[in-house]
Amino acid sequence: MALIHGGDIEGYVREYGKEPVDFSANCNPLGLPESAKTAAAASLSIADRYPDPLSRRLTEALGKNLSVPPESIFLSAGAAEVIFRLTAALKPKKALLLAPAFAEYELALSASGCELKFHTLSSDNGFLLTEKYLEELSDDIDILFLCNPNNPTDCLIDPSLLLKILSACRKYKIYMVLDECFNGFLDEPDSNSLIKQLPDNPKLVILGAFTKIYGMAGLRLGYCLSYDRNLIKALREAGQPWSVSSVAEAAGIAAMSDTEYLERSLKLIREQRVRLAEGLRSCGMEVFEPAANFIFFRSPIPELGELCRENGFLLRDCSNYRGLSKGYYRIAVRTHDENERLLDAISDIVKRKSGSVK
Repeated sequence: MALIHGGDIEGYVREYGKEPVDFSANCNPLGLPESAKTAAAASLSIADRYPDPLSRRLTEALGKNLSVPPESIFLSAGAAEVIFRLTAALKPKKALLLAPAFAEYELALSASGCELKFHTLSSDNGFLLTEKYLEELSDDIDILFLCNPNNPTDCLIDPSLLLKILSACRKYKIYMVLDECFNGFLDEPDSNSLIKQLPDNPKLVILGAFTKIYGMAGLRLGYCLSYDRNLIKALREAGQPWSVSSVAEAAGIAAMSDTEYLERSLKLIREQRVRLAEGLRSCGMEVFEPAANFIFFRSPIPELGELCRENGFLLRDCSNYRGLSKGYYRIAVRTHDENERLLDAISDIVKRKSGSVK
């Protein structure tokens, strides 16, 4: 079975008999906070009970953390679950998506029978979203999905353009779903968020997750924010009632209060992001300016991913993204040692390929 996402460590282990260094999934390189591990372990003493179907303790803690009323929060088993519940609850007839963009938007919309329209980003301007996008908005669009920064290109949407899109969505009564799962890694997260616009825009839905920033991919914990109480109710009714486990809830509450872990993480990522980008450029890669915790680049060696895999490193081959071709890759920013080992491996591959050409 062909998998469309990164992070398939088990598949690698079954093929090679050892674990790889996984650059294909954009999670915090420090892993789960120790405080979250402790809380998760302690929660096992009550794992014989059903979890709170409303995840009230975590909802209240997250609301306080984001300055959002708890009743405007829906928690789920990862942001991906919210995406599927949204399409099931709203049943949109026509949607507007970017190409390239996170595959789950298209999968969920297609599963609901929605007609899809694509706005293709161009490598000519570094895959930036421009005001030309506004021309795509009309009253026949029911819903749109945007990711800021975009996955896989790591491009930020200009804040003024975001507000113009929001205004157009209000005019045409379009649900605007803004995926902010990577917002916490940005240098200026507040300036690139629309959370403050939620009270005046009931058709604005913001996605978030503990997956990336707190390294909790295996626990599955995400959420959405909306001031439309009917939508929050519809989301709860669009799936089974216990999507967030008591273990994930306990870990999430502990992780949010661990400010020291977050500070260490951001310091590491910001330093290593610069080094990793420079190292890739020195190897002849075309690197697009990174904003979050991953780097998007184009390799002159189309099979770079396969060659790195043979050397024990997983890269995210982006050729299965709509709008991209072979040679585009995305890698997570990891620890100094891991990043240097990957750069050494890529440098060796480039040298070998250059030698074979001669």
